[in-house]
Amino acid sequence: MNILDKVQQYRQEQEKLHWEGTLADYLRLLKDRPYLAQSAHSRVYNMIKHKGIEEEDGVKNYSFFKDALFGLEEPLEKLVEEYFHPAARRLDVRKRILLLMGPVSGGKSTLVSLLKRGLEEYTLTDEGAVYAIKGCPMHEDPLHLIPAHLRKDFEDEYGIRIEGNLSPLNVMRLEEEYDGRIEDVVVERIFFSEDKRSGIGTFSPSDPKSQDIADLTGSIDFSTIAEYGSESDPRAYRFDGELNKANRGLMEFQEMLKCDEKFLWHLLSLTQEGNFKAGRFALISADELIVAHTNESEYRSFISNKKNEALHSRMIVMPVPYNLKVDEEEKIYQKMISESDIKDVHIAPHTLKIAAMFTILTRLKESNQGGISLLKKMHLYNGKQLEGFSDADIQELKKEHSDEGMSGIDPRYVINRISSTIIKKEMRSISALDVLRSLKDGLSSHASISKEDRERYLNYIAVARKEYDEIAKKEVQKAFVYSYEESAKTLMDNYLDNVEAYCNKTKLHDPLTGEEMPSDEKLMRSIEEQIGISENAKKAFREEILIRISAYARKGKKFDYQSHERLREAIQKKLFADLKDVVKITTSTKTPDEQQLKKMNEVVATLIDEYDYNSTSANDLLRYVGSLLNR
Repeated sequence: MNILDKVQQYRQEQEKLHWEGTLADYLRLLKDRPYLAQSAHSRVYNMIKHKGIEEEDGVKNYSFFKDALFGLEEPLEKLVEEYFHPAARRLDVRKRILLLMGPVSGGKSTLVSLLKRGLEEYTLTDEGAVYAIKGCPMHEDPLHLIPAHLRKDFEDEYGIRIEGNLSPLNVMRLEEEYDGRIEDVVVERIFFSEDKRSGIGTFSPSDPKSQDIADLTGSIDFSTIAEYGSESDPRAYRFDGELNKANRGLMEFQEMLKCDEKFLWHLLSLTQEGNFKAGRFALISADELIVAHTNESEYRSFISNKKNEALHSRMIVMPVPYNLKVDEEEKIYQKMISESDIKDVHIAPHTLKIAAMFTILTRLKESNQGGISLLKKMHLYNGKQLEGFSDADIQELKKEHSDEGMSGIDPRYVINRISSTIIKKEMRSISALDVLRSLKDGLSSHASISKEDRERYLNYIAVARKEYDEIAKKEVQKAFVYSYEESAKTLMDNYLDNVEAYCNKTKLHDPLTGEEMPSDEKLMRSIEEQIGISENAKKAFREEILIRISAYARKGKKFDYQSHERLREAIQKKLFADLKDVVKITTSTKTPDEQQLKKMNEVVATLIDEYDYNSTSANDLLRYVGSLLNR
């Protein structure tokens, strides 16, 4: 199917969703589907819930945010459960402006954008369908047509509470077009669209001298005064402000606290009473979720001004900090790169992880507990199991600083430095060292970083470099061991034979002479020491290995080189320790002999085939590790 066929198919699907009928027809729909009359807050909550919720380690993960926001599970759970959910249940928080407060590039705009795009899609579904009075510029709720004195009876019959009054324009239309017969008023299904200004509004502050309040509330159409005879005739009014168009859906206030005060006054009655004043009309009802965002410094300045107390009391402030997990930060970079023109450049494995380590270190705060370095804290937050620490300890760490994650390096800076490296050097392949070098060079020209912070950040680059050194050595170690897979398996079998003889107090038979031999303690210890097994702990470790072998045998499974993670690590380290001299010689010799060259090529091939390196990055890695081993 080509693109034009798909366009036609989409158009046909849209046409099938069209519905039009009278209020009487709409009420019959409500009998079967009362959820159609849900509020704007309820619609947003149900939209999020509709995508699915999973729970992991006591924290809820919402599929709605999954592919766009990373490492913000706890702030998002707080947002959904402490604002959207109670607001959907008509509790008092729905009468508050939702203010997202956090550092630049922390995900605030992305979050709001997700809500807007989500609502557009949700109104195309049966669960999220929205119906409005046809021809109303504010797509008003048809239930506003029910007279106030009958609303209690309506709630008893339908189980739906009606809030809000008919707008001035529809009051006039009801009399003039329908002769007061509410049951004949035409109702239609509508679909939210920011582009078409339906159900979603966006207000961005500009120069206070030139910006008009009409941008929010609409304005008089002076060309119609002669026709209608009065400015107070609702037909002479353009209900085209952002508050009008966002009715039934979501209204975004970009950088809200930069707005002139007169623009914020309208929000006082809109949040508390669900209405606002426009022109020479009675109060106009509006049902919309108001979301604003700002940074911490502007928020502090705002609350310090006593004049803002009334508005501040009508806000729910939700902190949106930076992500503090290395793995999630890496996903952010991958997403940003996939959306750019540098996606075709080869990025060596671990490059983004090392950049993420540096970034996370800049966002963490020193623990008050002794013996916990920022590096250790970073690993704990990322889910790494460290001896002596439980999940409860990690939660205590998180409670130490309520503002942790509200400062530090933002993702855009990292992507800018990666882009700069590629563009300047016209590189088709970059490594962790290239990125660390670029991050370091960029600190001196970063205007918002103080001298003290710069010194700290340079320190973190050094820490990230050390982490990379260890990762690089392990990577080459794995590649060498992979190339000598048979050697690893042989060493493993030899070790297991000796462990079995040791535990069962039996002798081994020399395969050549047939002589009986005691278990080779030196061999076993040379392997066990690689993973820190002490002399006192060796017996328990060996017995645990035998128990594991026995368990595999009972299940009819073969115990092999991959079956025990710690033992596999020990075998790899032992083999690599034996091969270390080979690595040193092979990578440092300017004119390697044929045998050395063959080994080098085998390892390079393994790095390319098994670990996602390309030829350039694999050779660079080998040379770098060779230099580390030769120090």
